[in-house]
Amino acid sequence: MRRWWITLTYVLILVIIIIPLTRIIFGAFDQGWNGFVTAMLRPEALHALKMTGLIVLVVTLMNTLFGMMTALYLVRAGWLSERVKNVLNSIVDLPYAVSPVIGGLMIVLLLGPDSVMGALFEDSGFKIVYAFPGMVIATLFVTFPLMVREIMPVLQEIGAQQEEAASTLGAYGWTTFWKVTWPSIRWAVIYGVVLTVARSLGEFGAVLVVSGNIMNKTQTATTLVYQDVENFNVTAANGLALVLVAFSAGLLLLMELAKKRKGVH
Repeated sequence: MRRWWITLTYVLILVIIIIPLTRIIFGAFDQGWNGFVTAMLRPEALHALKMTGLIVLVVTLMNTLFGMMTALYLVRAGWLSERVKNVLNSIVDLPYAVSPVIGGLMIVLLLGPDSVMGALFEDSGFKIVYAFPGMVIATLFVTFPLMVREIMPVLQEIGAQQEEAASTLGAYGWTTFWKVTWPSIRWAVIYGVVLTVARSLGEFGAVLVVSGNIMNKTQTATTLVYQDVENFNVTAANGLALVLVAFSAGLLLLMELAKKRKGVH
């Protein structure tokens, strides 16, 4: 029975991951190396990759900062009641329960040009929806739980005894964080960063809704892949998809190798 389950697992991996990935690789080079390079050097492809990189950078920085703060408050804030913590935990998990498309629609309804807040921002010359800020918010909405859920279990496992001892000895809050808390959670933060980057690279639904998918303005790599498929430009779509997959997979592999060298489990 055990062998059957193992075989079934390998078959699923083959069907769900290996075969589609192989098809993407061959599809990206079905017109040779020159076809792949030409597809990647298109102005719209370069702009989409640049836009994706900027979104990944901003979202990762914001997610790291606010994710650490949220995790610390949910685990260490004794002044918060359990009921409030449960509500906050539910809000953190909301992106897991809501489709990214619905999340993008919520942002459009809240901050779009037809909303009160969106109109106020646009009157002041700051456009959110169908512009870069809205794309950042949409990606942040999708990726926010990743950092929090990586850090919280570590904080719960190590407890607060060392931090309380440092505080008793007269250490300030920042000193306690950098000398006591950070060494314990740094790998969780790093892994959260890796997951955030990988998820941001592949985000499609929420970004498609809030960006408008305007070529050379608000188009990301994933939405350009979608457009290329719609236009039957399959080689270019496979090429962009391969670049995104290679970057995400490489990042995850480097993370695993670094963890093994450091002896982190």
